[in-house]
Amino acid sequence: MAYTESDSALLLPSGSGTKEKAPEDKWHLAYMIYFFLGFGYLLPWNAFITAVDYFSYLYPDASVDRIFAVVYMVVGLFGLTLIILYRHKSHAYVRINMGLPLFVVSLLVVPLIDAFYVKGRVGFYGGFYVAVGAVGVAGVADALVQGSIVGSAGELPERYMQAVIAGTAASGVVVSFLRIFTKAAYTQDVSGLQKSANLYFGVSIVIMFICMVLYSLVNKLPIMKYYDEIKIQAVAVEDDTGPSTGSVWRSTAWETVGTIKWYGFGLILIYVVTLAIFPGYITEDVHSELLKDWYPILLITCFNVFDLVGKSFTAVYLLENAKIAIGCCVARLLFFPLFLGCLHGPKFFRTEIPVTILTCVLGLTNGYLTSVLMILAPKTVKLQHAETAGIVSALFLVVGLASGSIIAWFWVI
Repeated sequence: MAYTESDSALLLPSGSGTKEKAPEDKWHLAYMIYFFLGFGYLLPWNAFITAVDYFSYLYPDASVDRIFAVVYMVVGLFGLTLIILYRHKSHAYVRINMGLPLFVVSLLVVPLIDAFYVKGRVGFYGGFYVAVGAVGVAGVADALVQGSIVGSAGELPERYMQAVIAGTAASGVVVSFLRIFTKAAYTQDVSGLQKSANLYFGVSIVIMFICMVLYSLVNKLPIMKYYDEIKIQAVAVEDDTGPSTGSVWRSTAWETVGTIKWYGFGLILIYVVTLAIFPGYITEDVHSELLKDWYPILLITCFNVFDLVGKSFTAVYLLENAKIAIGCCVARLLFFPLFLGCLHGPKFFRTEIPVTILTCVLGLTNGYLTSVLMILAPKTVKLQHAETAGIVSALFLVVGLASGSIIAWFWVI
């Protein structure tokens, strides 16, 4: 059910003369904090997957990247599902303050095991099992933090969801530039790979502590207190109609899923297309005599930069027609034949320029459409269910990531 007039009055104070005006987001501080939180919660996964070269060196008989992806996404899917079903028994503040320390634990485990047990030696698979466990812990933390931050942003004006989504893209850009730095600065032997991995994990740990401080700060800002009070009023109005028991809540959750299902379809389709092509095609199937092993790194950087541009552009122009947005998600299926042409088409199509342009457009459309659908979905339900809609949107997104990753295994472009 979409916002009614009374809900809009609660959400948008300008719609009611009895409501005081929302406080100003002074210096855009709340916006910047939500941007940084989005940046932060995706960084641990980026650290694990970017350090995969080192893990692959230590454990040559293991499909490290695939195992990491399966564990992280399955744990995340299960965790988000539980949060949706039992959200009425927990609070976003508690979940986030549980998830951020779990991220720190998962990021600390791998360097410590490496320093005191593995010590850079190949084939010590006990260390690999610990690393997989750490990835699982990070998956739990991701469900707690991502679901709660996206859910809480869904209760706020659109710009805060845009900030979170743009922050996730910024995470990819920063990691890409770190990868370029480590490749240029460190030798590509075991020592250099170990230093690179420790840098990724070290930076991520520092960022997690900053996120803890910023999240404790954002809840004290007048604008956040204002919108929290509006939510309390909206929930109180609904509670007057009867108690929110477990069965009633689960029924409401399923109604919310039904309401935003087409937005979810669009999100799943976005990441099925993107993950089927990126990064596998980019890193394995295209080659450059000129750029050599720098080519995939630069292509991944191009994708991440344009993903950030797309996710930031919704701050300038937001496509509010959901049908057009979902139609654009379907149109992205055209990337399959286009990228196929870069492998088997005319000679010019197999050169660096067409591949780079297509990669940039893939990133741009991935970013913009993700941001549009994530912003619009929570606004289709009542305010008191906007958090659930936000978490469900995150669940659809993770389903798309998992589906795209699986398709990438079996589909040889």
